[in-house]
Amino acid sequence: MSDSDQNGAVSDSDQNGENRTVTGPRTLCDPAELRTLFLFEKLDEEQLAWLCREGRVEYFEPGPVYREGEPATCFYVLMDGEVVLSKLSAGEDLELVRTDHRGSYAGAWTAYMGERADQNYTGSLTVTKPSKFFVLDAETFARMMREWFPMALHLLEGVFFGNRNTNEIIGRRERLLALGSLSAGLTHELNNPAAAAVRATSSLRDRVAGMRHKLKMMAHGKFDSAALEALVQLQEEAATQVAKAPTLTAMEAADREDELGDWLADHNIANGWDLAPNFVQAGFDIDWLEKVAGTLEHCDDGVFEGAIRWLNYTVETELLMNEITDSTGRISSLVHAAKQYSQMDRAPFQVVDIHELLDSTLVMLARKIGDDVAVVKDYDRLLPEVPCYAAELNQVWTNLIDNAVAAMNGSGTLTVRTYRESDCAAVEIGDTGPGVPEELRDRIFEPFFTTKPVGEGTGLGLDISFRIVVNKHGGDIRVESTPGDTRFIVRLPLEAASGRGSATAAAES
Repeated sequence: MSDSDQNGAVSDSDQNGENRTVTGPRTLCDPAELRTLFLFEKLDEEQLAWLCREGRVEYFEPGPVYREGEPATCFYVLMDGEVVLSKLSAGEDLELVRTDHRGSYAGAWTAYMGERADQNYTGSLTVTKPSKFFVLDAETFARMMREWFPMALHLLEGVFFGNRNTNEIIGRRERLLALGSLSAGLTHELNNPAAAAVRATSSLRDRVAGMRHKLKMMAHGKFDSAALEALVQLQEEAATQVAKAPTLTAMEAADREDELGDWLADHNIANGWDLAPNFVQAGFDIDWLEKVAGTLEHCDDGVFEGAIRWLNYTVETELLMNEITDSTGRISSLVHAAKQYSQMDRAPFQVVDIHELLDSTLVMLARKIGDDVAVVKDYDRLLPEVPCYAAELNQVWTNLIDNAVAAMNGSGTLTVRTYRESDCAAVEIGDTGPGVPEELRDRIFEPFFTTKPVGEGTGLGLDISFRIVVNKHGGDIRVESTPGDTRFIVRLPLEAASGRGSATAAAES
Protein backbone atom coordinates (compact mmCIF):
# COMPACT_ATOMS: atom_id res chain seq x y z
CA MET A 1 0.00 0.00 0.00
CA SER A 2 1.19 3.51 -0.68
CA ASP A 3 2.48 5.91 1.96
CA SER A 4 0.52 9.05 2.77
CA ASP A 5 -0.05 11.57 5.47
CA GLN A 6 -1.18 10.53 8.93
CA ASN A 7 -4.61 12.11 8.56
CA GLY A 8 -7.18 12.03 5.79
CA ALA A 9 -7.72 9.54 3.00
CA VAL A 10 -5.15 7.28 1.46
CA SER A 11 -5.50 6.18 -2.18
CA ASP A 12 -4.72 2.49 -2.49
CA SER A 13 -4.18 1.34 -6.07
CA ASP A 14 -4.54 -2.40 -6.62
CA GLN A 15 -2.93 -4.52 -9.30
CA ASN A 16 -5.83 -3.95 -11.68
CA GLY A 17 -5.53 -0.17 -11.52
CA GLU A 18 -8.65 0.24 -9.40
CA ASN A 19 -8.57 2.63 -6.46
CA ARG A 20 -9.91 1.74 -3.05
CA THR A 21 -10.20 4.29 -0.27
CA VAL A 22 -8.56 3.80 3.10
CA THR A 23 -9.98 6.42 5.46
CA GLY A 24 -8.28 8.34 8.31
CA PRO A 25 -7.21 9.31 10.74
CA ARG A 26 -4.45 6.79 10.20
CA THR A 27 -3.14 6.09 13.69
CA LEU A 28 0.21 4.94 14.90
CA CYS A 29 0.55 1.34 15.89
CA ASP A 30 0.36 0.69 19.65
CA PRO A 31 2.20 -2.46 20.86
CA ALA A 32 -0.09 -2.69 23.88
CA GLU A 33 -3.13 -2.81 21.59
CA LEU A 34 -1.53 -5.50 19.42
CA ARG A 35 -1.06 -7.65 22.52
CA THR A 36 -4.86 -7.71 22.99
CA LEU A 37 -5.19 -9.64 19.73
CA PHE A 38 -4.98 -13.42 20.20
CA LEU A 39 -2.43 -13.78 17.38
CA PHE A 40 0.08 -11.59 19.18
CA GLU A 41 -0.66 -12.10 22.88
CA LYS A 42 2.38 -14.36 23.47
CA LEU A 43 4.91 -12.08 21.76
CA ASP A 44 7.53 -10.19 23.79
CA GLU A 45 7.99 -6.43 23.85
CA GLU A 46 10.72 -6.46 21.23
CA GLN A 47 8.59 -8.47 18.80
CA LEU A 48 5.57 -6.22 19.30
CA ALA A 49 7.74 -3.16 18.70
CA TRP A 50 9.06 -4.76 15.51
CA LEU A 51 5.51 -5.38 14.28
CA CYS A 52 4.58 -1.77 14.90
CA ARG A 53 7.64 -0.57 12.98
CA GLU A 54 7.12 -2.90 10.04
CA GLY A 55 3.32 -2.91 9.92
CA ARG A 56 0.62 -0.28 10.03
CA VAL A 57 -2.89 0.40 11.23
CA GLU A 58 -5.40 1.27 8.50
CA TYR A 59 -9.10 2.09 8.36
CA PHE A 60 -11.48 1.03 5.60
CA GLU A 61 -14.93 2.28 4.72
CA PRO A 62 -17.57 -0.34 3.84
CA GLY A 63 -16.62 -2.05 0.62
CA PRO A 64 -13.97 -4.41 -0.76
CA VAL A 65 -10.53 -4.69 0.81
CA TYR A 66 -9.28 -7.16 -1.79
CA ARG A 67 -10.81 -9.41 -4.45
CA GLU A 68 -10.36 -13.04 -5.27
CA GLY A 69 -7.62 -13.71 -7.83
CA GLU A 70 -5.65 -10.52 -7.18
CA PRO A 71 -1.98 -10.87 -6.15
CA ALA A 72 -1.85 -11.47 -2.39
CA THR A 73 0.17 -8.44 -1.24
CA CYS A 74 -0.97 -8.00 2.39
CA PHE A 75 -1.86 -9.86 5.57
CA TYR A 76 -4.82 -8.31 7.43
CA VAL A 77 -5.77 -8.64 11.11
CA LEU A 78 -9.12 -7.22 12.21
CA MET A 79 -8.84 -4.82 15.16
CA ASP A 80 -12.35 -3.38 15.05
CA GLY A 81 -15.36 -3.59 12.73
CA GLU A 82 -16.89 -6.42 10.72
CA VAL A 83 -15.66 -8.39 7.72
CA VAL A 84 -17.11 -10.82 5.20
CA LEU A 85 -15.02 -13.48 3.49
CA SER A 86 -16.52 -14.75 0.21
CA LYS A 87 -15.62 -16.88 -2.78
CA LEU A 88 -16.82 -16.83 -6.36
CA SER A 89 -19.24 -19.60 -7.24
CA ALA A 90 -20.93 -19.76 -10.64
CA GLY A 91 -20.09 -16.09 -11.16
CA GLU A 92 -21.60 -14.98 -7.85
CA ASP A 93 -19.99 -14.19 -4.50
CA LEU A 94 -20.78 -16.93 -2.00
CA GLU A 95 -20.44 -15.71 1.59
CA LEU A 96 -18.27 -18.05 3.65
CA VAL A 97 -17.64 -16.15 6.89
CA ARG A 98 -19.06 -13.00 8.48
CA THR A 99 -17.40 -11.95 11.74
CA ASP A 100 -16.59 -9.03 14.03
CA HIS A 101 -14.20 -11.11 16.15
CA ARG A 102 -11.04 -9.10 16.96
CA GLY A 103 -7.93 -10.83 15.73
CA SER A 104 -9.62 -12.53 12.77
CA TYR A 105 -7.10 -12.64 9.93
CA ALA A 106 -7.09 -13.05 6.17
CA GLY A 107 -5.03 -12.32 3.11
CA ALA A 108 -1.49 -13.41 2.26
CA TRP A 109 -1.14 -15.91 5.09
CA THR A 110 0.66 -18.46 2.85
CA ALA A 111 3.30 -15.92 1.79
CA TYR A 112 5.92 -17.78 3.85
CA MET A 113 5.76 -20.67 1.36
CA GLY A 114 6.83 -18.47 -1.52
CA GLU A 115 6.49 -19.88 -5.02
CA ARG A 116 5.54 -23.33 -3.72
CA ALA A 117 1.99 -22.10 -3.08
CA ASP A 118 -0.42 -19.93 -5.04
CA GLN A 119 0.22 -16.32 -4.01
CA ASN A 120 -3.11 -14.88 -5.14
CA TYR A 121 -6.01 -14.12 -2.85
CA THR A 122 -8.16 -17.28 -2.74
CA GLY A 123 -11.28 -15.32 -1.79
CA SER A 124 -12.57 -11.77 -1.37
CA LEU A 125 -12.51 -9.66 1.81
CA THR A 126 -15.16 -6.99 2.33
CA VAL A 127 -15.92 -4.73 5.30
CA THR A 128 -19.57 -4.04 6.16
CA LYS A 129 -18.93 -1.00 8.35
CA PRO A 130 -15.97 1.27 9.07
CA SER A 131 -13.26 -1.14 10.18
CA LYS A 132 -9.75 -1.03 11.56
CA PHE A 133 -6.95 -3.42 10.56
CA PHE A 134 -3.37 -4.15 11.44
CA VAL A 135 -1.65 -4.71 8.09
CA LEU A 136 1.62 -6.39 7.18
CA ASP A 137 3.03 -6.54 3.66
CA ALA A 138 3.28 -10.12 2.40
CA GLU A 139 7.08 -10.09 2.26
CA THR A 140 7.27 -8.72 5.80
CA PHE A 141 4.85 -11.36 7.08
CA ALA A 142 6.88 -14.10 5.35
CA ARG A 143 10.12 -12.82 6.87
CA MET A 144 8.57 -12.70 10.33
CA MET A 145 7.32 -16.30 10.04
CA ARG A 146 10.67 -17.62 8.84
CA GLU A 147 12.72 -15.82 11.49
CA TRP A 148 10.46 -16.11 14.53
CA PHE A 149 8.84 -19.50 14.09
CA PRO A 150 11.20 -21.75 12.11
CA MET A 151 10.00 -24.96 13.76
CA ALA A 152 6.33 -24.02 13.47
CA LEU A 153 6.98 -23.05 9.86
CA HIS A 154 8.34 -26.51 9.05
CA LEU A 155 5.37 -28.11 10.79
CA LEU A 156 2.91 -25.95 8.85
CA GLU A 157 4.65 -26.70 5.58
CA GLY A 158 4.60 -30.40 6.39
CA VAL A 159 0.89 -30.31 7.09
CA PHE A 160 0.12 -28.18 4.02
CA PHE A 161 2.11 -30.20 1.50
CA GLY A 162 1.50 -33.50 3.28
CA ASN A 163 -2.25 -33.06 3.06
CA ARG A 164 -1.99 -32.01 -0.56
CA ASN A 165 0.16 -35.02 -1.45
CA THR A 166 -2.10 -37.35 0.53
CA ASN A 167 -5.17 -36.03 -1.27
CA GLU A 168 -3.45 -36.44 -4.62
CA ILE A 169 -2.36 -40.02 -3.87
CA ILE A 170 -5.75 -41.09 -2.56
CA GLY A 171 -7.44 -39.15 -5.34
CA ARG A 172 -5.42 -41.11 -7.90
CA ARG A 173 -6.32 -44.34 -6.12
CA GLU A 174 -9.98 -43.32 -6.17
CA ARG A 175 -9.75 -42.73 -9.90
CA LEU A 176 -7.96 -46.05 -10.45
CA LEU A 177 -10.58 -47.91 -8.42
CA ALA A 178 -13.32 -46.25 -10.44
CA LEU A 179 -11.45 -47.06 -13.66
CA GLY A 180 -11.08 -50.69 -12.59
CA SER A 181 -14.77 -50.94 -11.82
CA LEU A 182 -15.70 -49.28 -15.12
CA SER A 183 -13.28 -51.49 -17.03
CA ALA A 184 -14.84 -54.62 -15.52
CA GLY A 185 -18.29 -53.36 -16.44
CA LEU A 186 -17.19 -52.40 -19.94
CA THR A 187 -15.56 -55.80 -20.47
CA HIS A 188 -18.82 -57.48 -19.45
CA GLU A 189 -20.87 -55.20 -21.70
CA LEU A 190 -18.54 -55.82 -24.65
CA ASN A 191 -18.45 -59.57 -24.08
CA ASN A 192 -22.22 -60.02 -24.52
CA PRO A 193 -22.57 -58.53 -28.03
CA ALA A 194 -19.20 -60.01 -29.07
CA ALA A 195 -20.34 -63.50 -28.02
CA ALA A 196 -23.67 -62.97 -29.79
CA ALA A 197 -21.87 -61.94 -32.97
CA VAL A 198 -19.67 -65.05 -32.82
CA ARG A 199 -22.70 -67.32 -32.31
CA ALA A 200 -24.62 -65.63 -35.12
CA THR A 201 -21.65 -65.90 -37.48
CA SER A 202 -21.34 -69.64 -36.79
CA SER A 203 -25.07 -70.15 -37.37
CA LEU A 204 -24.94 -68.03 -40.51
CA ARG A 205 -22.23 -70.25 -41.95
CA ASP A 206 -24.45 -73.30 -41.40
CA ARG A 207 -27.46 -71.59 -43.01
CA VAL A 208 -25.50 -70.52 -46.08
CA ALA A 209 -24.26 -74.10 -46.48
CA GLY A 210 -27.87 -75.28 -46.22
CA MET A 211 -28.94 -72.81 -48.88
CA ARG A 212 -26.28 -74.12 -51.27
CA HIS A 213 -27.51 -77.67 -50.62
CA LYS A 214 -31.15 -76.73 -51.23
CA LEU A 215 -30.24 -74.80 -54.34
CA LYS A 216 -28.56 -77.89 -55.73
CA MET A 217 -31.67 -79.97 -54.99
CA MET A 218 -33.91 -77.33 -56.57
CA ALA A 219 -31.78 -77.36 -59.70
CA HIS A 220 -32.80 -81.01 -60.21
CA GLY A 221 -36.45 -80.29 -59.54
CA LYS A 222 -39.30 -79.65 -61.95
CA PHE A 223 -38.99 -75.84 -62.09
CA ASP A 224 -39.58 -74.05 -65.30
CA SER A 225 -37.77 -70.76 -65.86
CA ALA A 226 -40.83 -68.69 -64.96
CA ALA A 227 -41.35 -70.51 -61.65
CA LEU A 228 -37.66 -70.23 -60.77
CA GLU A 229 -37.66 -66.53 -61.58
CA ALA A 230 -40.77 -66.03 -59.45
CA LEU A 231 -39.13 -67.94 -56.60
CA VAL A 232 -36.03 -65.73 -56.74
CA GLN A 233 -38.33 -62.70 -56.65
CA LEU A 234 -40.03 -64.14 -53.55
CA GLN A 235 -36.59 -64.59 -52.00
CA GLU A 236 -35.84 -60.89 -52.58
CA GLU A 237 -39.20 -59.96 -51.05
CA ALA A 238 -38.44 -62.17 -48.04
CA ALA A 239 -35.11 -60.44 -47.46
CA THR A 240 -36.77 -57.01 -47.71
CA GLN A 241 -39.62 -58.02 -45.41
CA VAL A 242 -37.22 -59.04 -42.64
CA ALA A 243 -35.84 -55.49 -42.47
CA LYS A 244 -39.27 -54.00 -41.82
CA ALA A 245 -40.82 -56.73 -39.69
CA PRO A 246 -43.25 -55.37 -37.07
CA THR A 247 -42.65 -55.76 -33.35
CA LEU A 248 -45.16 -58.20 -31.87
CA THR A 249 -46.13 -58.94 -28.32
CA ALA A 250 -45.48 -62.44 -27.00
CA MET A 251 -49.19 -63.24 -27.32
CA GLU A 252 -49.42 -61.94 -30.89
CA ALA A 253 -46.34 -63.90 -31.92
CA ALA A 254 -47.68 -67.11 -30.37
CA ASP A 255 -51.03 -66.73 -32.19
CA ARG A 256 -49.31 -66.18 -35.55
CA GLU A 257 -46.99 -69.14 -35.00
CA ASP A 258 -50.03 -71.36 -34.40
CA GLU A 259 -51.68 -70.12 -37.61
CA LEU A 260 -48.56 -70.56 -39.75
CA GLY A 261 -47.77 -73.95 -38.16
CA ASP A 262 -51.24 -75.20 -39.03
CA TRP A 263 -50.95 -73.90 -42.60
CA LEU A 264 -47.58 -75.57 -43.12
CA ALA A 265 -48.89 -78.84 -41.69
CA ASP A 266 -51.94 -78.69 -44.00
CA HIS A 267 -49.55 -78.32 -46.96
CA ASN A 268 -47.53 -81.38 -45.97
CA ILE A 269 -44.40 -79.47 -44.84
CA ALA A 270 -42.55 -81.77 -42.44
CA ASN A 271 -41.73 -80.16 -39.07
CA GLY A 272 -43.48 -77.01 -40.18
CA TRP A 273 -43.78 -75.96 -36.54
CA ASP A 274 -39.99 -75.41 -36.51
CA LEU A 275 -40.24 -73.05 -39.48
CA ALA A 276 -43.19 -71.00 -38.23
CA PRO A 277 -41.27 -68.91 -35.61
CA ASN A 278 -38.76 -67.71 -38.22
CA PHE A 279 -41.51 -66.65 -40.64
CA VAL A 280 -43.38 -64.85 -37.85
CA GLN A 281 -40.22 -63.04 -36.69
CA ALA A 282 -39.69 -61.92 -40.29
CA GLY A 283 -43.22 -60.50 -40.42
CA PHE A 284 -44.74 -63.09 -42.77
CA ASP A 285 -48.34 -64.24 -42.62
CA ILE A 286 -50.58 -66.80 -44.32
CA ASP A 287 -51.27 -64.47 -47.27
CA TRP A 288 -47.56 -64.45 -48.12
CA LEU A 289 -47.34 -68.23 -47.85
CA GLU A 290 -50.38 -68.54 -50.11
CA LYS A 291 -48.55 -66.36 -52.61
CA VAL A 292 -45.62 -68.79 -52.55
CA ALA A 293 -47.99 -71.73 -52.99
CA GLY A 294 -49.66 -70.03 -55.96
CA THR A 295 -46.31 -69.44 -57.62
CA LEU A 296 -45.39 -73.13 -57.35
CA GLU A 297 -48.85 -74.72 -57.69
CA HIS A 298 -47.83 -76.74 -60.75
CA CYS A 299 -44.84 -78.30 -58.93
CA ASP A 300 -44.99 -81.51 -56.93
CA ASP A 301 -45.03 -81.50 -53.10
CA GLY A 302 -41.30 -82.29 -52.77
CA VAL A 303 -40.30 -79.28 -54.85
CA PHE A 304 -42.75 -77.06 -52.97
CA GLU A 305 -41.37 -78.16 -49.59
CA GLY A 306 -37.80 -77.57 -50.80
CA ALA A 307 -38.75 -74.07 -51.91
CA ILE A 308 -40.33 -73.31 -48.52
CA ARG A 309 -37.21 -74.50 -46.72
CA TRP A 310 -35.00 -72.50 -49.10
CA LEU A 311 -37.00 -69.38 -48.29
CA ASN A 312 -36.68 -70.24 -44.61
CA TYR A 313 -32.89 -70.28 -45.01
CA THR A 314 -33.15 -66.84 -46.61
CA VAL A 315 -35.14 -65.56 -43.65
CA GLU A 316 -32.71 -67.11 -41.17
CA THR A 317 -29.66 -65.61 -42.86
CA GLU A 318 -31.25 -62.15 -42.85
CA LEU A 319 -32.18 -62.48 -39.17
CA LEU A 320 -28.66 -63.64 -38.30
CA MET A 321 -27.10 -60.78 -40.26
CA ASN A 322 -29.35 -58.38 -38.39
CA GLU A 323 -28.15 -59.90 -35.12
CA ILE A 324 -24.53 -59.46 -36.20
CA THR A 325 -25.22 -55.88 -37.22
CA ASP A 326 -26.90 -55.14 -33.88
CA SER A 327 -24.08 -56.78 -31.93
CA THR A 328 -21.27 -55.02 -33.75
CA GLY A 329 -23.24 -51.77 -33.55
CA ARG A 330 -23.50 -52.25 -29.79
CA ILE A 331 -19.74 -52.84 -29.58
CA SER A 332 -19.11 -49.71 -31.65
CA SER A 333 -21.41 -47.62 -29.45
CA LEU A 334 -19.69 -48.93 -26.29
CA VAL A 335 -16.26 -48.07 -27.69
CA HIS A 336 -17.55 -44.62 -28.67
CA ALA A 337 -18.98 -44.15 -25.17
CA ALA A 338 -15.66 -45.20 -23.64
CA LYS A 339 -13.79 -42.68 -25.80
CA GLN A 340 -16.35 -40.00 -24.94
CA TYR A 341 -16.06 -40.84 -21.26
CA SER A 342 -12.25 -40.81 -21.19
CA GLN A 343 -12.07 -37.89 -23.66
CA MET A 344 -9.30 -39.80 -25.43
CA ASP A 345 -7.60 -37.76 -28.17
CA ARG A 346 -9.48 -34.60 -27.14
CA ALA A 347 -8.34 -31.31 -25.70
CA PRO A 348 -8.59 -31.12 -21.88
CA PHE A 349 -10.64 -27.90 -22.03
CA GLN A 350 -13.37 -27.72 -24.64
CA VAL A 351 -16.95 -26.68 -25.28
CA VAL A 352 -19.23 -29.72 -25.22
CA ASP A 353 -22.83 -30.87 -25.13
CA ILE A 354 -23.23 -31.82 -21.48
CA HIS A 355 -25.74 -34.52 -22.44
CA GLU A 356 -23.08 -36.45 -24.38
CA LEU A 357 -20.98 -36.60 -21.23
CA LEU A 358 -23.92 -37.78 -19.13
CA ASP A 359 -24.94 -40.41 -21.68
CA SER A 360 -21.42 -41.81 -21.96
CA THR A 361 -21.19 -42.05 -18.17
CA LEU A 362 -24.53 -43.86 -17.98
CA VAL A 363 -23.34 -46.33 -20.63
CA MET A 364 -20.09 -46.93 -18.76
CA LEU A 365 -21.97 -47.45 -15.49
CA ALA A 366 -24.79 -49.55 -16.95
CA ARG A 367 -23.66 -52.79 -15.33
CA LYS A 368 -23.13 -51.14 -11.95
CA ILE A 369 -26.53 -49.45 -12.16
CA GLY A 370 -28.14 -52.82 -12.82
CA ASP A 371 -31.52 -53.91 -14.10
CA ASP A 372 -33.40 -53.05 -10.90
CA VAL A 373 -32.70 -49.32 -11.15
CA ALA A 374 -34.93 -47.40 -13.54
CA VAL A 375 -33.01 -44.60 -15.27
CA VAL A 376 -35.05 -41.51 -16.13
CA LYS A 377 -33.43 -38.88 -18.35
CA ASP A 378 -35.06 -35.44 -18.33
CA TYR A 379 -32.84 -33.35 -20.60
CA ASP A 380 -33.30 -29.75 -21.63
CA ARG A 381 -32.13 -30.08 -25.22
CA LEU A 382 -32.13 -26.29 -25.64
CA LEU A 383 -29.29 -26.02 -23.11
CA PRO A 384 -26.22 -24.40 -24.72
CA GLU A 385 -22.90 -26.20 -24.86
CA VAL A 386 -20.72 -25.84 -21.76
CA PRO A 387 -17.03 -24.83 -21.61
CA CYS A 388 -15.39 -27.39 -19.34
CA TYR A 389 -12.77 -30.01 -18.58
CA ALA A 390 -14.93 -32.80 -19.98
CA ALA A 391 -13.03 -35.85 -18.68
CA GLU A 392 -13.04 -34.45 -15.15
CA LEU A 393 -16.75 -33.69 -15.28
CA ASN A 394 -17.31 -37.32 -16.24
CA GLN A 395 -15.57 -38.19 -13.00
CA VAL A 396 -18.07 -35.97 -11.16
CA TRP A 397 -21.03 -37.71 -12.83
CA THR A 398 -19.48 -41.10 -12.00
CA ASN A 399 -19.12 -40.22 -8.32
CA LEU A 400 -22.66 -38.84 -8.03
CA ILE A 401 -24.34 -41.69 -9.94
CA ASP A 402 -22.34 -44.32 -8.05
CA ASN A 403 -23.36 -42.76 -4.73
CA ALA A 404 -27.01 -42.60 -5.83
CA VAL A 405 -27.08 -46.28 -6.82
CA ALA A 406 -25.36 -47.25 -3.56
CA ALA A 407 -27.89 -45.19 -1.57
CA MET A 408 -30.74 -47.13 -3.19
CA ASN A 409 -29.07 -50.49 -2.56
CA GLY A 410 -29.34 -51.23 -6.26
CA SER A 411 -33.12 -50.78 -6.53
CA GLY A 412 -35.09 -47.60 -7.22
CA THR A 413 -35.21 -44.73 -9.70
CA LEU A 414 -32.19 -42.74 -10.85
CA THR A 415 -33.10 -39.39 -12.39
CA VAL A 416 -30.66 -37.39 -14.49
CA ARG A 417 -32.03 -33.94 -15.25
CA THR A 418 -30.60 -30.87 -16.96
CA TYR A 419 -31.92 -27.35 -17.14
CA ARG A 420 -30.76 -23.76 -17.34
CA GLU A 421 -30.51 -21.74 -14.15
CA SER A 422 -29.58 -18.10 -14.73
CA ASP A 423 -26.21 -18.11 -16.58
CA CYS A 424 -25.45 -21.67 -15.61
CA ALA A 425 -26.15 -25.17 -16.85
CA ALA A 426 -27.61 -27.23 -14.02
CA VAL A 427 -27.23 -31.01 -13.81
CA GLU A 428 -29.31 -32.83 -11.21
CA ILE A 429 -28.63 -36.42 -10.15
CA GLY A 430 -31.56 -37.74 -8.11
CA ASP A 431 -32.28 -40.99 -6.33
CA THR A 432 -35.11 -42.54 -4.31
CA GLY A 433 -32.91 -43.71 -1.45
CA PRO A 434 -33.41 -42.96 2.25
CA GLY A 435 -31.82 -39.52 1.97
CA VAL A 436 -28.93 -37.70 3.66
CA PRO A 437 -29.60 -36.89 7.34
CA GLU A 438 -29.70 -33.16 7.98
CA GLU A 439 -26.87 -33.32 10.50
CA LEU A 440 -24.56 -34.81 7.85
CA ARG A 441 -25.32 -32.50 4.93
CA ASP A 442 -22.71 -29.94 5.96
CA ARG A 443 -20.03 -32.63 6.14
CA ILE A 444 -20.54 -34.76 3.04
CA PHE A 445 -18.11 -32.67 0.96
CA GLU A 446 -15.35 -32.91 3.60
CA PRO A 447 -12.28 -34.96 2.64
CA PHE A 448 -12.34 -38.51 4.04
CA PHE A 449 -15.88 -38.20 5.38
CA THR A 450 -18.00 -41.17 4.30
CA THR A 451 -21.17 -42.91 5.45
CA LYS A 452 -20.15 -46.16 3.74
CA PRO A 453 -18.86 -49.12 5.77
CA VAL A 454 -15.13 -49.33 6.43
CA GLY A 455 -13.30 -50.47 3.32
CA GLU A 456 -16.08 -49.50 0.90
CA GLY A 457 -15.31 -45.82 0.48
CA THR A 458 -12.43 -43.39 0.90
CA GLY A 459 -14.60 -40.36 1.57
CA LEU A 460 -12.96 -38.47 -1.30
CA GLY A 461 -15.54 -38.91 -4.08
CA LEU A 462 -17.59 -35.84 -3.17
CA ASP A 463 -14.52 -33.86 -2.13
CA ILE A 464 -12.95 -34.51 -5.55
CA SER A 465 -16.25 -33.61 -7.21
CA PHE A 466 -16.45 -30.39 -5.20
CA ARG A 467 -12.93 -29.35 -6.19
CA ILE A 468 -13.54 -30.13 -9.87
CA VAL A 469 -16.83 -28.22 -9.99
CA VAL A 470 -15.98 -25.28 -7.72
CA ASN A 471 -12.22 -24.78 -8.03
CA LYS A 472 -11.72 -25.81 -11.62
CA HIS A 473 -14.97 -24.65 -13.23
CA GLY A 474 -16.10 -21.81 -10.97
CA GLY A 475 -19.42 -23.59 -10.43
CA ASP A 476 -21.12 -24.94 -7.35
CA ILE A 477 -22.57 -28.19 -6.05
CA ARG A 478 -25.25 -28.66 -3.42
CA VAL A 479 -27.53 -31.34 -2.04
CA GLU A 480 -31.26 -31.28 -1.35
CA SER A 481 -32.56 -34.33 0.45
CA THR A 482 -35.69 -35.81 1.95
CA PRO A 483 -36.42 -39.52 2.39
CA GLY A 484 -37.14 -40.93 -1.05
CA ASP A 485 -35.89 -37.83 -2.88
CA THR A 486 -32.22 -36.87 -2.78
CA ARG A 487 -30.80 -34.58 -5.44
CA PHE A 488 -27.23 -33.45 -6.00
CA ILE A 489 -27.29 -30.32 -8.13
CA VAL A 490 -24.23 -29.16 -10.07
CA ARG A 491 -24.19 -25.71 -11.65
CA LEU A 492 -21.63 -24.87 -14.35
CA PRO A 493 -21.13 -21.40 -15.87
CA LEU A 494 -22.11 -21.22 -19.53
CA GLU A 495 -19.33 -18.70 -20.13
CA ALA A 496 -15.73 -19.68 -19.42
CA ALA A 497 -14.06 -17.54 -16.78
CA SER A 498 -11.06 -15.52 -17.89
CA GLY A 499 -8.03 -17.75 -18.21
CA ARG A 500 -9.95 -21.06 -18.14
CA GLY A 501 -8.44 -23.58 -20.46
CA SER A 502 -4.92 -22.22 -20.16
CA ALA A 503 -2.03 -24.18 -18.79
CA THR A 504 -2.23 -22.31 -15.51
CA ALA A 505 -5.92 -23.01 -15.12
CA ALA A 506 -5.26 -26.69 -15.57
CA ALA A 507 -3.26 -26.65 -12.35
CA GLU A 508 -5.91 -24.96 -10.22
CA SER A 509 -7.19 -28.06 -8.50
